[in-house]
Amino acid sequence: MSYTYIILGLVFLFVFFSLFFTVRQQTAVSIERFGKFQSIRHSGLQLKIPVIDKIAARISLKIQQLDVIVETKTLDDVFVKIKVSVQFVVIKDKVYDAIYKLEYPHDQITSYVFDVVRAEVPKMKLDDVFVKKDDIAIAVKREVQESMETYGYDIIKTLVTDIDPDAQVKAAMNRINAAEREKVAAQYEGDAQRILIVEKAKAEAESKRLQGQGIADQRREIARGLVESVDVLNKVGISSQEASALIVVTQHYDTLQSVGQDAKSNLILLPNSPQAGAEMLSNMIASFAASNQIGEIVRKENAKKDK
Repeated sequence: MSYTYIILGLVFLFVFFSLFFTVRQQTAVSIERFGKFQSIRHSGLQLKIPVIDKIAARISLKIQQLDVIVETKTLDDVFVKIKVSVQFVVIKDKVYDAIYKLEYPHDQITSYVFDVVRAEVPKMKLDDVFVKKDDIAIAVKREVQESMETYGYDIIKTLVTDIDPDAQVKAAMNRINAAEREKVAAQYEGDAQRILIVEKAKAEAESKRLQGQGIADQRREIARGLVESVDVLNKVGISSQEASALIVVTQHYDTLQSVGQDAKSNLILLPNSPQAGAEMLSNMIASFAASNQIGEIVRKENAKKDK
């Protein structure tokens, strides 16, 4: 008799605990009665008839992410692997459709992603795939959204998270990029060299201009000094010709002294006899006279042509 009470007690406990069940937050549960759909239960403490009712399926209402890697070919015949991340969620009002209309939602979404990517990417060149990845993501979302909504799924976002061309293609792209950068660097270096040469030429021209101006000023001061020296010598009774000869001789010996002071100077053979100054002066006077005669002849010829 005691065993009967124990068995009845155990059955009662089993039935009592089977009467209640809990559903976690952001989860939905499908209840079936003898294999037929009965109801959808949401989070909280729930009741069901023991043995008759059973929990057929549990489904998450949280946002889920599915990563799909698609290998396809671009318009310029480059094979590329594209990773598409699809974020989706079960529509709360369509939990029945999500459980009973579609058995493998991940496979279904993957098939749609493959179909869209392999339809869009072959229309683009490789460079355009990188630039227009958002357009690919939008096209995937639009196509998958329309199809999966019938099965109780809402597509929150689609993202193209990785574009991976063949290794040789990536190496070629890196070489092209490096060549472009070297070209730009060479252009900048050429511009810098050109600016440097122009500025150096300007500096040399300015230096020569100032040097010429300095030489002209120097010669002007020398001529003024010679005139003053001749005037001083004239005042003491020395004629202009004698004064000029004296000045030439003085400069001649000053030049010899300057050459002799530098041990590394080149060998210069200059007339150094006592008559050297007079000869140099005579030669200078003869040169000036010949120059004046030539100038006079040229002026006469030009006057005849004008008549």
